[in-house]
Formats: sequence, C-alpha cells, structure tokens
Amino acid sequence: MKEKRTVKKRDESLTVNVLQTTTEEIIIKVKELAEPLCASEGLELVFVECQRESSGRIIRLYIDKPGGITLNDCTQTSRQLNDILDINLNTNWSYNLEVSSPGYDRPLGKPEDFDRFKSNIAIIRTSLPVEGQKNFKGIILGFFDGFVKLNVNDKDVSIPYEVITKARLFDYNGENRCLYQK
Repeated sequence: MKEKRTVKKRDESLTVNVLQTTTEEIIIKVKELAEPLCASEGLELVFVECQRESSGRIIRLYIDKPGGITLNDCTQTSRQLNDILDINLNTNWSYNLEVSSPGYDRPLGKPEDFDRFKSNIAIIRTSLPVEGQKNFKGIILGFFDGFVKLNVNDKDVSIPYEVITKARLFDYNGENRCLYQK
C-alpha cells in the first residue's frame, strides 16, 4: 500500500551533477525530519530513497510496525510528512512523496537490519568489487565489525558495509506484511 503526493517547486533546471550531490543531502534531511514523526506514531522508518523515475522525481519512504502497516498508516504519515517537508525541505524541484510498506523485497538500510533478518535471503549491490563482483544473492549471516556476512553458494562472503549501495530481502514473506484496513 502506498500514498502518493506531488509537490510543485519553482525551478526545474538542475544539472545532473548538482542533482546527484543534493540527492544524498535530501535523503539525510528527509530521514532527520521523518524519524521523529514515525517514532511518535509508533512506526519504524525502514528506508528513504530519492530517485528519478519516468513519472518524475520520487522521494519514497518505507515504514513498518509490529503487526504490519495499513493504508491508513501510509496516508496519515504521508499527509503529516508532506506538511513538514513543505516547510523544511528546499529542493528547487518538484517531487512525488510516496509512503509505503516495505513489501516482500524489503530494503535493508541499517546495520541492525542484517542481524534482524539473519537466515533470510538478500540481494546486495556494492559500489566497489568485493571478491571480484558487485552483485550478491545469498543467506544473511549477520553484521560483524563493519561487515555484512552473507553465505553465497555455500561460501561465506564479508562485504564492507560502507560499499553497499543497495540491499533488499529477496521474496520475504515475514510477519510484517501490509494489511488492508477500511
């Protein structure tokens, strides 16, 4: 389930280099603004991403809570966060705000996620080659001393956390699925 909003900003002319630098800053700022809101509502902020898609720029938040997320949780968080972002986020470009449940391909964005989801299958992409490759699919063994341990084809691989650019669970069917609620 997800709630989608469009926010219009004045200046649409940004170069790709400026957009790439500000994307990191935008994600950090959105996390800073969304964490207290989510905590006050009893929600976990799972992950924030900011990217260009065919429909335009997207700021996407994944939220969760014990027992699962409802459409109402997504809607309420989206409405409240939209107001906060309007006041505190200066992007100079328009974007769609989406608030969603993590889903079956749940993002893994924090070191503690790799301990929480031990024994599940993950897909991990890195910015630099690790043991000659950048893409991994294997069983999560946990997080140890700055490294994510993954069992790939019966071989343990240690991936430095700082080189991970994307990590998601693969076909996760856990207890925190999105719930439909009227």
